[in-house]
Amino acid sequence: MICIGWDQSDLVRIGPEPSSGGMAVGLFEGFAWTAGSLPEMQEVRLKADRGREVVRIGETVRRTTFPWSPAVHRLLEGLEARGFPYSPRFLGIDEHGREVLSWIDGICGGDGYVEGVERGATIWAMVADPAGLARYAQLVREYHDAVAGLTAADDACWATRKGGPEPGELICHLDLSPWNVVWQEDGQPVGIIDWDYAEPADPIRDVAYALEWSVPFCSDEECLRWRRFDSPPDRPARIAQFASAYGLTNTAGLVNSVLDGQQAFYDREVALAGRGIQPTADDVANGYLEVVQARIQWTLDHRDLLE
Repeated sequence: MICIGWDQSDLVRIGPEPSSGGMAVGLFEGFAWTAGSLPEMQEVRLKADRGREVVRIGETVRRTTFPWSPAVHRLLEGLEARGFPYSPRFLGIDEHGREVLSWIDGICGGDGYVEGVERGATIWAMVADPAGLARYAQLVREYHDAVAGLTAADDACWATRKGGPEPGELICHLDLSPWNVVWQEDGQPVGIIDWDYAEPADPIRDVAYALEWSVPFCSDEECLRWRRFDSPPDRPARIAQFASAYGLTNTAGLVNSVLDGQQAFYDREVALAGRGIQPTADDVANGYLEVVQARIQWTLDHRDLLE
């Protein structure tokens, strides 16, 4: 795959080289922000998926790139130019060919989907609360307002398509789940991470993905056991609250939009696995598509709980 509009001379080298001392192991809390010179420090491993390592060095995060990462970097630069405060800053490419992003301090990432905390992980509590659900919806809208009008070259490569937005589209995040938001302990969102799958799409795709995970589109048992709900959620009321906080005037068609988004997610996993993109290829080989299909089936079988 060739990404047009990105020249090696554009790469910014960030140094100095990390310390060669032992590697510390830490928990994944968030990506990042702070510019300036970087002191020589140890790498702290945040994540180590197959073919995709994420480490922290000082106030930066270093990540293995994808073939389409240059388009995502241009998006982050565009958001920075517009003063959007929630995206990490793209600081360049380091001496190992990894992208360098600014660190955002807070709670996010693995805490959103790893069990072990009583009744669920901290991230879910941020959106189970009605006020947190509204803040989450407003964050999605703030991103859409900030990105409106940003475009890309006709030959810009994204994860599953090329070019800029068509009429009615924005450059959507397409992975804007509660665990890809960086939260303060008081429930205020302070950042959005994991921009790898951003690409032009109908903005309802971001809304639908956020709804799936925050309403949420899952069983009452899971809501009580894992998602930090004290009682089964009133899903139609939560869909309406999210829609209102985002700025929609009604909820018509939103459940169908979630179904469409779930299918689009399935199709993306198939496409990336077919190209050998890791860790998606291994996930699919290990049965992940069955998990995604089960989420789609749950939505189809439980419309009475959603509408």
